[in-house]
Amino acid sequence: MAFVASIIIPAHNEEHVIAESLAPLLSGVDSQCLEVIVVCNGCNDKTAEIVRKASKKIICLETAVPSKTNALNMGDSVASGYPRFYLDADVLLPLRSIVEISNSLIENKWLAASPVMKMSYGGASWVVRSYYEVWQKLPYVKEGMIGTGVYALSREGRSRFGQFPDILADDGYIRALFNENERVSVKESCSIVRAPLTLNGLLSIKTRSRLGGYELAQKFPELMGNEKKEYKSALCKLFPHISLWPKMIVYLYVNLLARFLAKRRFETYGYSGWQRDDSSRKKIPYNN
Repeated sequence: MAFVASIIIPAHNEEHVIAESLAPLLSGVDSQCLEVIVVCNGCNDKTAEIVRKASKKIICLETAVPSKTNALNMGDSVASGYPRFYLDADVLLPLRSIVEISNSLIENKWLAASPVMKMSYGGASWVVRSYYEVWQKLPYVKEGMIGTGVYALSREGRSRFGQFPDILADDGYIRALFNENERVSVKESCSIVRAPLTLNGLLSIKTRSRLGGYELAQKFPELMGNEKKEYKSALCKLFPHISLWPKMIVYLYVNLLARFLAKRRFETYGYSGWQRDDSSRKKIPYNN
């Protein structure tokens, strides 16, 4: 690596997974090819202690404010390298994938990039597996930056906005900033994402995602032109595959219920609060 990439990791009570997520990055940190910044936000566990034990070269920041976007802004304020990666604390990003994504941004002049998501289903129920099998086949998902747990920006790409706004869907916001000719899903790279174990965990994720989408459309309507979601036509293309029918029923059921729950949550709490799945943060190995 002939460059120094910065990786910002917002972490809220991630003591069970943060060491595993940092492990693939340590060789890059030791060789000074990576600047890794972990921002522990609103933690009341041992996340910061584990980060500092992992490597003295990792920058570990702490704030009492439990906010992902505030943590991203804190990390940005001290980061110096490009490309600039934003990585969820419970996601694995191999060093080779960092190189491939960085090369795409540097050599091919893309402004934003993300890896292909590889879902780890260890312990996940049939319902969860079925949902994601359909979801991963949708063109919108294949285009990247949604559900991958990481996205990266070139220097020019990062200059497109100032600070991260206080919103739920930071990944959706970044994706919407760039049109399809400016962002890329790098097929030679992957991120490993833990699937939720249960239907309730899946609903927490999808309800938050739906609520984040509503918030984006309301606060940044001018960006919605870069988003093309044609769920109906995409599902129709899957219909000839009879083996997918039961899984498509699961997919539709989860989406309809998540839409209902998101609207109910908005009526009660607005866009405040944060829902996440903690079942996937138990100490289970990543596998398929």
